[in-house]
Amino acid sequence: MRYPSDCTKRCRFAGTRREIPKNRLGSFDMAQAKRKKRFFEVDMPLIKKQTQLQAYEQKELEGKYIKYDLTRINRGKGMLLQLKVKTDDDKLTTIPKGIQLMPFYLRRMVRKGTNYVEDSFSVECRDAQIRIKPFLITRRKVSRAVRKALRNKAKEELIKYAQTKTSERLFEEVLKNQIQKTLSLKLKKIYPLSLCEIRVLKVEKELELKIEKETSEEKTEEKTSKKKSEKTAEEIIKNLDEDNPEEEN
Repeated sequence: MRYPSDCTKRCRFAGTRREIPKNRLGSFDMAQAKRKKRFFEVDMPLIKKQTQLQAYEQKELEGKYIKYDLTRINRGKGMLLQLKVKTDDDKLTTIPKGIQLMPFYLRRMVRKGTNYVEDSFSVECRDAQIRIKPFLITRRKVSRAVRKALRNKAKEELIKYAQTKTSERLFEEVLKNQIQKTLSLKLKKIYPLSLCEIRVLKVEKELELKIEKETSEEKTEEKTSKKKSEKTAEEIIKNLDEDNPEEEN
């Protein structure tokens, strides 16, 4: 097959050879030269690390989700972290949106002669509505009543704990294994556990109005506490004034 003389460049298209004429080569190369992807640095303050994302412009990365593997950081504990990108003072940072334990890690921890207990419930913390899924493994096989008691106690303690914390604070404590330690010590009174983990922790909905309500409530509490302290100070001064003339006489 002969090609016409005005065609100089060949390309493969749909399994066949096709020629690009000279008059089209200039526009094709210019379009590729103008739009080139660049790498942008993204901070991850939760784990104190940085990563790079590829995009044409920085605005395109706003609101994108990242999945980061934490298995090496946790020394073999398979965990996947989900982050959301946002811009802060012309810099790209991330907000934690979810943590999930890998299935291979849970399969490795469950052994013969044990029982596992799991649950799923949603809680409203200070700034968001989150979904918590605890995962417990007993040392030996136990009855259904013991498993039910462990499930109910874990749910009660986690709801009580999460209501006083922000979502970012909860993610930090799960990564540092602080929530799991305190929970296992409380559940130990019912039955000793070989593993106490948070299998899933994710943000379902962001709540901005709740923060304002709580701040107003905290301000009113501070005002009442100040008034009480002032009253107690005045009472102490009065008592001292009453005691002083008796001593002089």
